[in-house]
Amino acid sequence: MTFLRLAAACALPLWLAACAVPRAPAPPEIVAPTQWYAPMPHGGRLADLVRWWRELDDAVLADLIDQAQTGSPTIAAAQARIAQARAARAASRAALLPSVDGAASLTRGNAQAPLPLATTAQVGAEAGWEIDLFGGRQYAIDAAQARLRSAEAGWHDARITVAAETAASYFRLRACQRLLEVSQGDAGSRAETARLAQLSADAGFTPPANAALARAAAADSAARLIQQRAQCEIELKTLVALTGLAEPALAARLAQTRTAIPGTLFGVAALPARVLAQRPDVFQAEQAIAAASAEVGAARADRYPRLSLSGSIRAGLVRTGGDTVEAQTWAIGPLAVSVPLFDGGRREANVDAAIGRYQEAVALYRGRVRSAVSEVEQALVAIDAALRRGDSVRTAARNFQAYFDSVEARYRSGLASLVELEDARRDLFAAQTAVVGLERDLQSAWVSLYRAAGGGWERDASALAAQP
Repeated sequence: MTFLRLAAACALPLWLAACAVPRAPAPPEIVAPTQWYAPMPHGGRLADLVRWWRELDDAVLADLIDQAQTGSPTIAAAQARIAQARAARAASRAALLPSVDGAASLTRGNAQAPLPLATTAQVGAEAGWEIDLFGGRQYAIDAAQARLRSAEAGWHDARITVAAETAASYFRLRACQRLLEVSQGDAGSRAETARLAQLSADAGFTPPANAALARAAAADSAARLIQQRAQCEIELKTLVALTGLAEPALAARLAQTRTAIPGTLFGVAALPARVLAQRPDVFQAEQAIAAASAEVGAARADRYPRLSLSGSIRAGLVRTGGDTVEAQTWAIGPLAVSVPLFDGGRREANVDAAIGRYQEAVALYRGRVRSAVSEVEQALVAIDAALRRGDSVRTAARNFQAYFDSVEARYRSGLASLVELEDARRDLFAAQTAVVGLERDLQSAWVSLYRAAGGGWERDASALAAQP
C-alpha cells in the first residue's frame, strides 16, 4: 500500500501536466495597406538597396560609410548585445539539463565516547534535475531565442542607421560647400561693385549714397560668407565624429573629388509588406512580442507543481583505531514534488505583469508598423515634391542669372542704377541658394527613404555570419 501511495504521488504532476499545460498568447495579426498612396519613383520598381551607396559612383561616400561602420560605437554595442543574448540563450538551454557538481570532504572526530577518533575522506559527485513538466523552461528558451533574433536585427538596424547618418552628413557637407561657393561669388561681386561705386563717388559721377549702399551690401555679403564657412566647419566635424577619421585626413579625402549626386537614385517595392518585411526595427518589435508571449507561458508554468530528482555517488576511506575501511555510497533520490500552496499572490502577480508586458509589446509593434508606413510615405512625398519643383527652380535660377547679367551690363554703361543692380543680385543669390537647397532636400529625402525601406537588410543570417 505504501508503494502504491508513493507511485500515485509521483504520477500526480504528470497527470496535472496532461490536464492543464500553460499556453502562451497567440501573436497578433497586423494588416498592412496594400499599396503606397504617395507617388512612386521609377514606377515602384524594386532595386538592390545593398549596393545602393556604391551605385552612386562616389568612392568617397562609399569609403566613408565603410569607415563609419567599422569604427562605430553603436555597431560595437549592438554586437555586444548579440553576445549577451547568445549567453542568455545558452543559460536557458542548460536549465533543461541535469546539473552535476563534484564534492570532496575530509572530517575527523568521534561520534560518541568511548569510540575512537575517526578520519573520513570522501570524493564524489552530486546531480540534480528539475523535470520541465509544464514547459516553463522551454518557454524561457523560446524567449531567449527571440531576444537573440532581436539583438541580431538590432545589429542590422545599427548598420543602416550609421550608413544613413553618414550619407546625410556627407550630403549636407557637399551642399554646404556648394552654398559656400555661391556665397564667395556673391561676396566677391559685391566687393567689386562697392569698389567701383566708391571710385565713382570720389570722382563726383555718382552721389555718396550709392557708395554707402554698395558698402552695406558688401558687408552683408561678407557676414553671410563667414556664417556659411562656419556651418561647413560644423558639418565637417560632424562627419569626423561619425567616421572616426582625423579632420585633416578627412578634409584631404573630401577635396579629392566633387562627384555630382544624381537626382533619382533607386526605386522601392510597390507593396508595403515587401518593404516592412526587411525593416530591422519592425522585426525587432515582432521578436519582442514573441519573447513576451513566451514569458507569459513561463510565468503561468510557475504556478504549477515542480518535480525534481537528485542523486549522488561517493567513494572514500574511513580510518579509525588504526584500521582503514573503504566507504562507498550512492543514492538516487529523492524524487520530490513541490506544490505551490500559498505565496501571497506573487505568482499570479508575475503572470499579470508578463501579460502586461506582452500587451505593451503588441501596442509598440502596431505603432512601429504604422510609423514605418508613414516614414516611407513621407519620404516618397518629399522625393516627388522635390523632383516636380526641380525644373521650376532651375529655370528660375537661369533666368535670374540672365537678368542679372543684363542689369550689370547696363549698370556698367550707366543705364541702370545701383539699387536696380543690387535687387537683381539679391534675386540671383536667392535663386542659386534655392537650387542648392533643392538638391540637398532631394538627397535628404533619398536617404530617408533608404532608411525607411530597411536599407539592404534581409531576414537571414548570411550578413551576420560575415561580421567580424
